[in-house]
Amino acid sequence: MKSQKENSQVSSRSWFVISLFLIFMFALLSRAVYLQLLSSKYSKKGDEAGIGIVNVSAHRGAIMDRNGEQLAISTPVDSIWTEPRKLLEEKNLQPLASLLNRSEQELSKFLRARIKRDFVFLKRHANPILVDEIKKLGIKGVSTQPEYKRYYPAAEVTAHVIGVTNVDDEGQEGIELAYNKILGGKSGKKRVLKDRLGRIVRDIENVKSSEPGTELKLSIDKRIQFLAYRELAIAVKNHQATSGTLVMLDVKTGEVIAMVGQPSFNPNNRSWLKNAARNRSVTDVFEPGSTMKVFTIAAGLKSGIFTPQTVIDTSPGIFKVGNHSISDHHNFGSIDVTTVITKSSNVGATKIALALKPEYFYDVLNRFEFGQTTGSGFPGERSGLLRSFDTWTKHDMATLSFGYGVEVTSLKLAHVYSIIANDGIKLPVSFLKTDDSVQGERVISKKIARQIRDMLETVVSSQGTASKAGIKGYRVIGKTGTAHINDPRGGYFDDRYRSLFVGIVPASNPRFVTVVTIDEPNKDIGHFGGAVAAPVFAKVMEGTLRILNIPPDNLNNFNTPIIADTIEHKSFQGYK
Repeated sequence: MKSQKENSQVSSRSWFVISLFLIFMFALLSRAVYLQLLSSKYSKKGDEAGIGIVNVSAHRGAIMDRNGEQLAISTPVDSIWTEPRKLLEEKNLQPLASLLNRSEQELSKFLRARIKRDFVFLKRHANPILVDEIKKLGIKGVSTQPEYKRYYPAAEVTAHVIGVTNVDDEGQEGIELAYNKILGGKSGKKRVLKDRLGRIVRDIENVKSSEPGTELKLSIDKRIQFLAYRELAIAVKNHQATSGTLVMLDVKTGEVIAMVGQPSFNPNNRSWLKNAARNRSVTDVFEPGSTMKVFTIAAGLKSGIFTPQTVIDTSPGIFKVGNHSISDHHNFGSIDVTTVITKSSNVGATKIALALKPEYFYDVLNRFEFGQTTGSGFPGERSGLLRSFDTWTKHDMATLSFGYGVEVTSLKLAHVYSIIANDGIKLPVSFLKTDDSVQGERVISKKIARQIRDMLETVVSSQGTASKAGIKGYRVIGKTGTAHINDPRGGYFDDRYRSLFVGIVPASNPRFVTVVTIDEPNKDIGHFGGAVAAPVFAKVMEGTLRILNIPPDNLNNFNTPIIADTIEHKSFQGYK
């Protein structure tokens, strides 16, 4: 029988063991509670492999016309991406490759070349049907990411003005490029939980909020833009021309109301992008031909040497300048300055220019900012050309007087004519809608501007070169041009022309100036500015005046036969 001492020792050992067991159990329980409930670090450890940071695309700001009509909007789409290493673990890539319009070998080669990357796009801005089909495959390592795709409701009609974005929603051309920073906004980031196949199953938290881009309201009127696009396209097609432009400015504000070009392209389909993306109205420079005579006469009037009634002898229709001959289509005899414009006399314009000092003539043209951009800020706008007067010969002054040796864009030509229309005040050109009054700069006096407008009104008459520019019920101001196209090898092509017309309406209170150019019309059909470009102006402006409900200022009907304008190219006979 055990002693009392021995029993006490056994009891002590038992309690010690029990105590140790209880302490161990309590430690385990405490650790379990800590891991499961208290430690965020370890509670997330199980999900760590499925947690990641993804970009949140910013919603690009919409582009609207002046009346709030949508011209460019961003719509949500899904892009398909993968982790190459995981995807290559799949034994059969054929179903996925087939949906992506690739062979299994091509897809495998594509993935192996990017094996070290954790993120590779398989298809950007995928069709929703394609996205659903790929999701049904349940392939490990293939997932989708929400993005935005740019859509252009007016397509070809506004393509050259609006421009395009690339697949990353960044502006590449036009307004999209010019205002890319404010349109684009700022992308964000979020932490997400992915399943074993790499698909996002839950948003965990917003790391950085995206900031949507700013909406832009342009000066463009979609209704007038469509009208201009249609009429220009018809004219280019009917005259078998290579290209054409139309630019319309609001005389009172400097806003661009319409700007179209041919050929155009559909910005929703990028296959045409490389061939037709440039906006010819701002990127292509040309010699303006007889439309330049307005500024020659402006210099003559400003000098005080000439008035609208000053008589100039243009007989016998040919004028020698050194070894070169300047000629008119007819012998107009002795005519006043107004008739020089009415009949578009090269000889008359030459004699006005040669009566001026070169530096004075240059100064007037420089005031109109020939050889400079309009400052519109449109990407790719070219400055044109106006050489310094100290390089001019008499022959240079003669040809400059009727539009050769100087280069402009369609937008620039519209801008300088808007100065005449706005009583000699130059306003900045704007592609954005202008709600406030705009501060202008005086270039010539109101008197001279109005004298020129009075002279230009005779051009759109039965005696002038642009009777087809007439609009029933309205007085129209305008000037034709028919210029030879430069030969890159030197000189000018004999049988390739540019037909031009610049018009202003209504004459009594000018509101719009519009420039129409048609490049290389088929000369067998017709190539004079009064026959090719002027009718486009008449149709577009007739619709514009009706759309904007601008009241008539003349009830006369101008439906009179066309009289062909002066053929400026004849002035180059013998010295091309």
